[in-house]
Amino acid sequence: MTDAFSKLHPTVNFIFFAFVLVLSMFVMNPVCLALSLVCAFVNAVYLNGIKTVKLCLKFIMPMMLLIILINPVFNHQGVTILTYFPWDNPLTLESIIYGIASAALLSSVVLWFSVFNSVITSDKLVYLFGRIIPSLSLVLSMSLRFVPKFSAQFKNVRNAQRCIGRDISDGSVINRIKNGIRIISIMLSWSMENAIETADSMKSRGFGLKGRTAYSIYRFDRRDLIVLIIVALLGVTVSVSAITGVIDFNYYPSIKGNLTDVLSFVTFFLYGILMLIPTIINVWEGIKWKRLRSAI
Repeated sequence: MTDAFSKLHPTVNFIFFAFVLVLSMFVMNPVCLALSLVCAFVNAVYLNGIKTVKLCLKFIMPMMLLIILINPVFNHQGVTILTYFPWDNPLTLESIIYGIASAALLSSVVLWFSVFNSVITSDKLVYLFGRIIPSLSLVLSMSLRFVPKFSAQFKNVRNAQRCIGRDISDGSVINRIKNGIRIISIMLSWSMENAIETADSMKSRGFGLKGRTAYSIYRFDRRDLIVLIIVALLGVTVSVSAITGVIDFNYYPSIKGNLTDVLSFVTFFLYGILMLIPTIINVWEGIKWKRLRSAI
């Protein structure tokens, strides 16, 4: 599926994720948490499809359930006591609600980072930080590239070992351990060889030399400027509302906060628009493309 948002300038992508991740991690208003979680899921499904559903079923949902169950057991703050545990500690309504909020916050951040990894590729990181912090940008780029490459190579090595009867699932326990050690040894050798080849490649390309230039395929155009202005206006407005207490929400000692007044409602609306910008752009570009095809 075509992702028009990923084709925007890397600066626009990065500023969007900077606003979204910071707001998702520090704004604890339940409406904002729900909006962030839903919008992150929508964007992740659009980009990654079935992978997002698998991520939710295998990791996010069990993690949410674990947080919701554990928080009331260890956190006994709150004035609304529902009952008492057998060890005489109170079970409070506030601790349950806060556990749900914490689970939503962590889940939304995980989903947003999955979207971030799909949009902000290693070449975009190098472009954004290559001149400011070249060493760090190179390390981040190589790390992001190394993980999927290592995983693919591991599968190839294991398939090759399976064909000759030396997989970690073949033979007795001792043979399985030996086979596992052999596969690890092969992967370590491959990793070191790959690191040497990468270092030689970077050296031959003049990395680190003074005055070295780099080719870039990214150009900041009018569309990027418009999206950047919209993201900045929405992000700054919501951030100011959060800092000034417009959408403050407290879980302890009692649950209270701004949910229904006009300023809060406007902030929630702008917050949702900000979170849905990638989906809005993708849907809009899809509609334009269908119109152009129908006009041919």
